[in-house]
Amino acid sequence: MRVRARALLRRGGRGGGGRAGPAGAGRPGRGGRANRLPRCVCRGRRGAALGRPEPAAGGGDGARRFTNLRVLVEPDPAAGVAVMKLKNPPVNSLSLELLTELVISLEKLENDKAFRGVVLTSDRPGVFSAGLDLTEMCGRNPAHYAEYWKAVQELWLRLFLSNMVLVAAINGACPAGGCLMALTCDFRVLASNPKFAIGLNETLLGIVAPFWFKDTLVNTIGHRASEHALQLGLLFPPAEALQVGIVDQVVPEDQVQSTALSVMARWMAIPDHARQLTKAMMRKATADRLIKQRDADIQNFVSFISRDSIQKSLQTYLEKLKQKKG
Repeated sequence: MRVRARALLRRGGRGGGGRAGPAGAGRPGRGGRANRLPRCVCRGRRGAALGRPEPAAGGGDGARRFTNLRVLVEPDPAAGVAVMKLKNPPVNSLSLELLTELVISLEKLENDKAFRGVVLTSDRPGVFSAGLDLTEMCGRNPAHYAEYWKAVQELWLRLFLSNMVLVAAINGACPAGGCLMALTCDFRVLASNPKFAIGLNETLLGIVAPFWFKDTLVNTIGHRASEHALQLGLLFPPAEALQVGIVDQVVPEDQVQSTALSVMARWMAIPDHARQLTKAMMRKATADRLIKQRDADIQNFVSFISRDSIQKSLQTYLEKLKQKKG
């Protein structure tokens, strides 16, 4: 699977150039979708890569769900919505394979006129996503670090610039890269369980959140709150997350997905072309910052993560995790 994931990420790489985002208030694309993303590094074997279709439980009129090793997509064509569930045990860490499957699954839905919205959630009770896979960043060679970081960038661009309505149904803990994924969505619903905290806590591991992580948080909760949260590596429990604005709604754990679907209906009542062009206008400047310097950002990441001190810190943390499990 890892070899296949790498091949997909290399194929068709239009590279750090400036075609990865909306160009402003342009003409809506097919199906009313404005300023579609260009071909991404994963465009290519999208049909085969999505895995085998399975009949959805209780589904009718051609409703199908496609299953990968690490992503489960449950489509409802009649409603124009798909529920996308992360299923990369034990904690939905964003491995290279999971990143690849997410991008391909999103692209397939974006290319299907039947779908206008996606609910992003977890198939793993108690955890939305633990964030970036530290094993991808520890004890590897620089080429692997570069490949991995390019995949992280690609997922962020795909989510952040998606013309579909994206609603995060956060049904578990959501630190670091998990939080970043949720922040790209148009609306975030968090379960009220006090154990389900959310935030960008990279500094606690001795890692600096990249500028585009920072920009995404600043766009959501403001500069001063972000400065405080990023430096201290804060993880906000539900009540505080709602108060600071990092999530939009907190509901009982068993109502997260149903609430997300209700929210989705409200967003989808807005004409697509108007909503899409407004979203593109609001997000273009933030996306362009990364698009214009993707290669430099990859080089900075590789240089930083390759430092002996950072590798030692990651190794220590991973060893502690092993001891806890043992």
